[in-house]
Amino acid sequence: MQAQITSVIVHDVRFPTSLEAHGSDAMHTDPDYSCAYVIIHTNSNDGLEGHGPTFTIGRGNEIVVTAIEALKIHLIGQRVQDIFDDFGAFYKKLVSDSQLRWLGPEKGVIHLATAAVMNALWDLWAKREKKPLWKLLVDMDPEKLVSCIDFTYISDCITKEEALDILKKNTATKQERVNFLQENGFPSYTTSVGWLGYSDEVIQQKCQAALQAGWTKFKMKVGANLDDDIRRARIIRQEIGYESDLMMDANQRWDVQEAIDWMKQLTQFKPKWIEEPTSPDDIMGHAAIAKALNPLGIGVATGEHCQNRVMFKQFLRSGGMQYCQIDSCRVGSVNENLSIMLMAKKCNIPVCPHAGGVLLCELVQHLIIFDHICISAELEDRVCEYIDHLSEHVKYPVVMKGANYTLPKVPGYSTQLKTSSMNDHLYPDGRVWQELRKSGKV
Repeated sequence: MQAQITSVIVHDVRFPTSLEAHGSDAMHTDPDYSCAYVIIHTNSNDGLEGHGPTFTIGRGNEIVVTAIEALKIHLIGQRVQDIFDDFGAFYKKLVSDSQLRWLGPEKGVIHLATAAVMNALWDLWAKREKKPLWKLLVDMDPEKLVSCIDFTYISDCITKEEALDILKKNTATKQERVNFLQENGFPSYTTSVGWLGYSDEVIQQKCQAALQAGWTKFKMKVGANLDDDIRRARIIRQEIGYESDLMMDANQRWDVQEAIDWMKQLTQFKPKWIEEPTSPDDIMGHAAIAKALNPLGIGVATGEHCQNRVMFKQFLRSGGMQYCQIDSCRVGSVNENLSIMLMAKKCNIPVCPHAGGVLLCELVQHLIIFDHICISAELEDRVCEYIDHLSEHVKYPVVMKGANYTLPKVPGYSTQLKTSSMNDHLYPDGRVWQELRKSGKV
C-alpha cells in the first residue's frame, strides 16, 4: 500500500528573544523569534515525518497557524508519492485554492502558511530519498527540477527552456563545485554584531569575538537615529577595519529621498549595500535609491519581505536590486525559490540569502549550496547571512567551518527543532512562557 498523509500537526512556537534585544532593528524593536511549525505524519512503516517551519516574530504567529489549518484539506489522505511525482502540480493546486487564494494571492499570511506546508513536504521527500535536501536537488534531473516550478506570471523573464539551459550547462561541472564546498564551505556574513538594541560595549565585544572566529563580513542595523548610526558604524569599523566588508540594513524604515540622504551620510564607512531601505513593495523606490547610491559604491539588497516570484521578477529587471535576498520561509518554499534563483542567474544578480530567525539558517543553507552547484556556478559577490541565535534548540543545527557553511549531511531539510525545546516554547502554555509570566517578565 502506498503511503498516505494521515495527519498534519501545527504548533505555535515562540522564543522570548525580545528580553535581550536579539533581532532588534529600526522597525521591529522587540521581536520574539517564532515559527508556525508543521509536522506531517503518514501511515508508512518507515516512521518518517516531514517538519516545516515558517518564520514570524511573535504576535500574529497564531494567525499563520490558523491559515495552515485551512490548508490541511489539500493534504490529508493524499498519497505521498503522487505529490512528489508531480510536485509542481501539487504546489500550483495549493496556491490556487479558489477560495483561500482570495487571502493572497500568493502573498501575506496564506503564503507563509504555504511555505510551512511545502517546507515540511520537501523535508519528507529528502528523508525518503535518504539525502540532505541540497543533494536531493543536485542529483535531480534538470527536467524534474523544472517541473517543480510554476512559471505562471514569470515567463516574460524566464521560460522553462531557458531554465533547462541554465541547469544543463552546469551539469558537467557540478562535481567540481561539490568538491570545493566539501573542502571550503560556503561564505557567510554575521549580523550578530549589529542589532540596534545592543550597547556600544556589546557591539565591541561581539565584533572582537566574530573576528577571532574568522568572520570578515559584517552587517549592522541602521535607520532609527542618524547620529547613533554614525557612532555605531564608527565603532564597528574601528573594530573590523576597512579590509572587512560592512553591510547595512534599514528594515524598511525610510521614504525614498530620506534613504538616499541618510545613506550619503554613511558613505564614509564604505557599506557594501543598504538592505531594505524603504517599503519592500516599492520596486520603483528601490530603483531610485539604487540609481542614486550605486555611483557611491553602495548596492541595494532586498528580498526577505518580497512576497513572491512576481515581485522578485520586477525587482531583478528594474535595477532596484543588486543583491537578491531569498528567504526560505517568505515565498512558496523550495519550488518558488528555484524560480527566483534561476531568474537572478539570467539577470546576473547574485543571490545572497536572508537567514537567522528560527531555523532560517538551517533551511537556506541548502538553497544557496544548490544555487552555487547548479545555477550560479560562481562565488563572486555571493554570501549567505548567518546568525547563531537559537541554534541550541535545533536538532540538526548548521555546522560552520570558520565563517563558512559546511555541507549538511543528515537526510532532510534540516527543519527539526528539538522536541524538548519545542514543547518548552509552545505558546502560550509551554514551560518557558509560564515561568516568564510568573516572574512578571512578560
